[in-house]
Amino acid sequence: MGLTRKRAALAALTRHRGPDDPLVIAASQDLKAAGLEEHIQRLVTGWPPLTAAQRTRLAVLLRSGQDGGAQR
Repeated sequence: MGLTRKRAALAALTRHRGPDDPLVIAASQDLKAAGLEEHIQRLVTGWPPLTAAQRTRLAVLLRSGQDGGAQR
């Protein structure tokens, strides 16, 4: 589902549910993740191939947001 559809789904949910509703929270997180994915895709499109070490460092940065601390 594209960003426009995710944005519309979130808008539809928020019309009938409060901001603390689990479905609204999930839809909001899904929209943010989709936006981030598109942003990353635009950034890396023109990059040269990354080394294994570079990919690992970038993956650590992305994973650190899940548990609150960098994994080294």
